[in-house]
Amino acid sequence: MTIILKKGEELDVRAGAPWIYDNEIAEVREGQTGAVAEVLDQRGRFVARGFYHGASKIALRVLTRSRDEAIDRAFFRRRLAQAWEYRRRLGFDNACRVVFGESDGLPGLTVDKFGGYLSFQITSYGLEQWKPVLIDELAALLKPRGIYERDDVPVREKEGLPQLTGCVYGAVPDRVEIREHDAWMYVDIPHGQKTGHFLDQQENRGRLKPYVPGQHVLDLCCCSGGFAIHAMLYGAASAEAVDVSEEALTLTRENAARNSVSLSTTCGNVFDLAHAWAAEGRQYGVVVLDPPAFAKNRRALDGAYRGYKELNLRAMQMVQPGGFLLTCSCSQFMTPPLFSQMLAEAAADLRRPVRLVERLQQSRDHPALLTAGQSLYLKGEILQVL
Repeated sequence: MTIILKKGEELDVRAGAPWIYDNEIAEVREGQTGAVAEVLDQRGRFVARGFYHGASKIALRVLTRSRDEAIDRAFFRRRLAQAWEYRRRLGFDNACRVVFGESDGLPGLTVDKFGGYLSFQITSYGLEQWKPVLIDELAALLKPRGIYERDDVPVREKEGLPQLTGCVYGAVPDRVEIREHDAWMYVDIPHGQKTGHFLDQQENRGRLKPYVPGQHVLDLCCCSGGFAIHAMLYGAASAEAVDVSEEALTLTRENAARNSVSLSTTCGNVFDLAHAWAAEGRQYGVVVLDPPAFAKNRRALDGAYRGYKELNLRAMQMVQPGGFLLTCSCSQFMTPPLFSQMLAEAAADLRRPVRLVERLQQSRDHPALLTAGQSLYLKGEILQVL
């Protein structure tokens, strides 16, 4: 099939944009959702080739800009091998993101490796048609003991795809053990959040090391306790892990026991607890704040901004003088400049000097595509509150 772009719309695609929107298309010839389409400019010159979706605002997801590159089994084998080679080159092996969608030239595909097991997610109708091939090629490349499908995300419904979960290769237990810096961590692939574990923070968890020795640490929105457990392994005097999910806290306690460290857990709404504890005057040497994405779309950004500011203000209030706040946002719409602006406003309201010590982003196994701003979704800062 063939897609003809409106005049000038080819420029962004040739510059590396990974998506073509429906309002950028002048004509669709013999279009069928899920098919591989050839994209031409107004003069009939080749621009790209990718998956077409007739009912989506993202009408085409670019696979290649080479006219000579066919979209076949060999194509996916090459892309998967290139993605894995990049991770191996950087030293990732035991646990990492193997494929990060557009950044690896495989739009709509996420693959995470947890020890000898893989967890994957597909959010593209076109890529869904290649799922058996992808499973076969992943099995051949990485030789896992099991592969689990975590296609239980609502965005699949926007693509006309059902939500699915289940083991599709070998066998996958309820608990998989991985090594992350100095910690052993259990991962619940079938039931954990996202694909089972937040690998995007693994390098940031290691950055806690110089800040926590001898300190009392508060880990807000702890999920499976990664920051709190690393803090204790790095010499913290105590750690308190807080999450709204009792299931997450159960896994946190299991992870603490596996690493022979003690910590306390509290189940509750983080907004309510942070407000109450700040009002009580609770103080910690280090506070970690890693909330879920408040802004799921641009329309929600204003409310999300206010929510992030309120939560960060309360977190800053709970940092003892000279202590540190490690704070993050995983919302792609809360851009790094907007995130820094929000923190500056919170610091101004606090009326205490706050210094920027480090800027953080997602782990290097989640490389961001410079021509796709949404791929740099995780940003953070380590601040000293004086």
